[in-house]
Amino acid sequence: MSDVKKIATRESYGNALAELGNEHKDIVVLDADLAAATKTGVFKKAFPERHIDCGIAESNMMGVAAGIAATGKVPFASTFAMFAAGRAFEQVRNSIGYPKLNVKIGATHAGISVGEDGATHQCNEDIALMRTIPGMVVINPSDDVEAKAAVKAAYEHVGPVYLRFGRLAVPVINDNEDYKFELGKAITLREGTDVTIIASGLTVSESLAAAEKLAADGISAGVINIHTIKPLDEEAIIKAAEKTGKIVTVEEHSVIGGLGSAVCDVVAEKAPAKVMKIGINDVFGESGPAVQLIQKYGLDAESIYEKVKTFVK
Repeated sequence: MSDVKKIATRESYGNALAELGNEHKDIVVLDADLAAATKTGVFKKAFPERHIDCGIAESNMMGVAAGIAATGKVPFASTFAMFAAGRAFEQVRNSIGYPKLNVKIGATHAGISVGEDGATHQCNEDIALMRTIPGMVVINPSDDVEAKAAVKAAYEHVGPVYLRFGRLAVPVINDNEDYKFELGKAITLREGTDVTIIASGLTVSESLAAAEKLAADGISAGVINIHTIKPLDEEAIIKAAEKTGKIVTVEEHSVIGGLGSAVCDVVAEKAPAKVMKIGINDVFGESGPAVQLIQKYGLDAESIYEKVKTFVK
């Protein structure tokens, strides 16, 4: 995919905020001394009076966001996923989730692809944490087009939303003209009869490439993009389980509590099928180039291809 345009979804987040800021005067963007990294600096440049730098005080930022939401405005609280979901979990749960406030959390630098920043910054547990908060919508977009659409959908949804973005530039796989984003509605990118690969975020493009390699081996692999992990498109999962009888989930997140766990909950209850989970296998990450880490932890197209081929056969 070297000839395919690549954009980091954190870039998409910053650009989408600036676009929305022109249309909606009630948007306020908060950051925790990371505007350059989270790309909220784009919004800050355009609307300095509606950007608040809360400093390196992420938990306090969530409280500020809750207060702003209580006045009727729509705050987007932005920082790294490790700090948004990890450090500030109590404030997100009690100050935003419990009172059901209309706060949007823009969590960038999620997953192993944070790269050289290492295990302390590579948040592979955030989806699991956010899924447990009642009423919290959890979105993990796959590319630039989907990320921008997700930010708009988050604004239009009344209630707390957790948006997950990456640091690494990823291929643009969706057509900007035809793409339609619906909360809780998965997208079937490829039909298959032997196995269904269900992916989210960065791993969607890798799963598509893996499916193409599987086709060359005579294995028909479907690919479903689940951008909204909560609420989950149970209908799409049940249909896939009944059609192929074998499901592989792929995520740049721990195999515990993330997309794979969410899919298994549905399959176990409503459509029994064999499931294999591909993700971070209950280990911490390490410092290194993002692309090499993705390969080492088995999230690249070649690794997915090999694992699915073995699973099917």
